[in-house]
Amino acid sequence: MIAIIDYGAGNIFSVKNALDYLGLESRLVSDKESVISADAVILPGVGAFPAAMKKLEATGLVDTIKAEAQKKPFLGICLGMQLIFEKGYEFEETEGLGLIKGSVIKMEEPDLIIPHMGWNKLEKLNECPLLEGIGDNDYVYFVHSYKADCEDSSIAAYSEYGGRVPALVYNGKYVYGAQFHPEKSGETGLKILRNFGELI
Repeated sequence: MIAIIDYGAGNIFSVKNALDYLGLESRLVSDKESVISADAVILPGVGAFPAAMKKLEATGLVDTIKAEAQKKPFLGICLGMQLIFEKGYEFEETEGLGLIKGSVIKMEEPDLIIPHMGWNKLEKLNECPLLEGIGDNDYVYFVHSYKADCEDSSIAAYSEYGGRVPALVYNGKYVYGAQFHPEKSGETGLKILRNFGELI
């Protein structure tokens, strides 16, 4: 079973619907026991980094998430992906979950529209199980104004938008993060979610 963490800051129903479509068993959860008993965990997220971390801390799940992400497949989506880094700088410096080294910074591209909203091509950088079956011309859907600033070794794939934007990140073990919305990215996004489900 995949636990989708419901902490009041996530696009949880579209993620649940996508998993249901793929036949992957999932539940919306907000308690430690359900996270611990799950086979995998997804942390969705929309909104601002500081507010989302406060909501997540209010659930009492932060330590549980950190512990379980060392044992089982874990996927952060959009803002949920940003929360897995050490720090975020949206409005104020805020400590993240620290599951991957790096920080989250504002996209400042004077010639481009921010927020970055729309379809962009995935460019593979490192081998990653979630990219199995993804081709060289596959596009995914983004909506964000901040991006990860991390080592190349943590980037499985990126997109170009006034420079390199980390699109799919990982720690080489159990932790993955998608800056884009796989649940809104058509067949390419469904493949990525299916690949995540096959890690169980």
